[in-house]
Amino acid sequence: MSHDLSAPAPPTAPRERPTAAPAKSAPASAPASSSSSSSSSARRDPYFDNAKYFTIVLVACGHAWEPLTHGSRVATAAYLTVYAFHMPAFALVSGYFSRSFDMAPGRVRRLLTSVVVPYLVFETAYTLFYRWARHDPGYPLSLLDPWYVMWFLLALFIWRITTPIWLTLRHPVPVALALAVLAAVSPDLGGDISIQRVLGFLPFFVLGLTLRAEHFERLRTWRVRLFALPVGAAALVTAYLVAPWFSAGWLYHRGSVTGQGAPNWVGLFSTPALFCLALVLTACFLSWVPGRHLWCTALGAGTMYGYLLHGFVIKASRFWDWYDHPWLHTTLGELAVTAAAVGLITALCSAPVRTVFRFAVEPRMEWMFSRRDEVPPGLTTSGPTTSGRG
Repeated sequence: MSHDLSAPAPPTAPRERPTAAPAKSAPASAPASSSSSSSSSARRDPYFDNAKYFTIVLVACGHAWEPLTHGSRVATAAYLTVYAFHMPAFALVSGYFSRSFDMAPGRVRRLLTSVVVPYLVFETAYTLFYRWARHDPGYPLSLLDPWYVMWFLLALFIWRITTPIWLTLRHPVPVALALAVLAAVSPDLGGDISIQRVLGFLPFFVLGLTLRAEHFERLRTWRVRLFALPVGAAALVTAYLVAPWFSAGWLYHRGSVTGQGAPNWVGLFSTPALFCLALVLTACFLSWVPGRHLWCTALGAGTMYGYLLHGFVIKASRFWDWYDHPWLHTTLGELAVTAAAVGLITALCSAPVRTVFRFAVEPRMEWMFSRRDEVPPGLTTSGPTTSGRG
């Protein structure tokens, strides 16, 4: 979530129909800092910023809906449908923007400041928040056991650092899927570094590494969009039908299939099936993402902020029993919860919030690094980006 969720899109990203004048390309020596708004906006593609904003909205809604699923079949159906593809979509887009990661000093620096440092800061902050909110000063801080939403940053670090390996393989996606299957059938794999989730969502990241701009362009045709409508409707209807007995745990990839009460061998079939389901729904979702500038396009640059910060509000709602009000479990109440989730995540992705929390989410930290990773004026960087970001 560098185009984690916050890095600018490369100029090779797909564009909407050629009805508007193309944006000017940023110079190769443009600073990588997000504060350079003019050069950054020239490099960004509104399609991916829109995709990231709509996906983070789904993340917030999914988290907000979870308490409603205990008494509402409709809420459960919406929850299952969203969870079937929203994190796979994040992993896929993250993989697409990781294609240029080659362990160059500048990209390693970006990885450290945009993923590792925020992970350390927010994992500590979430632990302290839990201690305060639950009156449990002894609650342990474990950097190897990420809490709540923090698993994705740890997974992103592992995926990104292994990118050169995946790019050298002839058939990386089947290999990644085989590792996901192995995790699904291995109850003794352990829970350190969220390894089950790291491997469970790995195929989507690796698939993103193999994609090119034309693949996204092919999705954005009316033929695909019209096809996506009945597919999405069928997914919702199916989720409604299975809601009374299907466990959302199958979609979390937190552990092996034995944790869902199934024998090990089920993972040989369930993992590829869930991969295909998520891939189809992700394609349907991406086909309807607008490619033009919208009122929310600029918010796509702040989805990492929304992702990291909204967890405090979501957890507060659980700790202090905000959902105990019966009205919230009515139809109007569920709509109000949805509107509140959309409003919250939108505010947390906004420019004022990013200004306040940039020190923790996108720290500069020039003091920590040598100057060898800087690109001299007049020289271009390798890979599909011009900013030197991996």
